[in-house]
Amino acid sequence: MDKPRVLVIGLDPYRVPGPWDPAPAAEGIAAGMAKFAEAGVGAESCLVGLDGSDDIGAVVTAALAQRSWEVVVIGGGIRKNEERLDLFEQVMNLVHRHAAGAAIAFNSTPSDTFEAAARWFQPAE
Repeated sequence: MDKPRVLVIGLDPYRVPGPWDPAPAAEGIAAGMAKFAEAGVGAESCLVGLDGSDDIGAVVTAALAQRSWEVVVIGGGIRKNEERLDLFEQVMNLVHRHAAGAAIAFNSTPSDTFEAAARWFQPAE
C-alpha cells in the first residue's frame, strides 16, 4: 500500500455525547476506511471527540502536520450540524493553513469516504 495520501477528519462516534447508539456510525467509518485499503490507497483517520477529552484544534493540527496530504476529507458529523458551524470553520481553516496543497473532499456518509476522496487523488504510479 502506498504511504498515506488521504486524511479523514471526523467525529469519534463513541465520544459524541447524547442518547444514541454510536455502533452504526463506527461501523460505517470502518467500512469507509476499509475501501482505501482494498484499493491500495493509503489513508489515515483523525477522529475527535465532542466530550471535552480533546483539544480539537491541536489534534487536527498534529494530524495535518504528519505529512503532506493529497486529499483531506472532512466528515459530515463536523459539517452538517448547524450547532457545530464553529467547529467546521475551525477545521476548514486548519486544513487551509496546514495542508494548503491538499484537495478538500466531503463525504455523504461514512461508508462513501473513499469515493469522496477518489474524486480528487491522482492514481498511484
